[in-house]
Amino acid sequence: MAKKASGKASGAKAKKAPAKRRASKSTAGSSASEAFVSLLQSPLVADLVAVAATAALAALAQEGFSREGAGGKRAGKAVKQAGKAAADAVKRRLTEEIDAIKTAAKDAKAAKA
Repeated sequence: MAKKASGKASGAKAKKAPAKRRASKSTAGSSASEAFVSLLQSPLVADLVAVAATAALAALAQEGFSREGAGGKRAGKAVKQAGKAAADAVKRRLTEEIDAIKTAAKDAKAAKA
């Protein structure tokens, strides 16, 4: 019987502890979700999405994507090329951003010296 009593006491503590963890997780989760939403609303992300979409559309147009023709293989190839073009465009844009940040940091360091 002593085991049951200690089991109930530890069980009661265990129920209280997760409730506290849930509260801290929900607070952390809301701040994380707010940070994620803020990131999605940033001008850089909007620019990256626009660059990727433009590159994908250009690749689709270049491939001659239409409903007529060879069908699935041609469409699959066009979509694959569009994805590659979008990824390459985002890579170029991010590289430009990173280079601009490095240059600005170098200029700021030189101005302090």
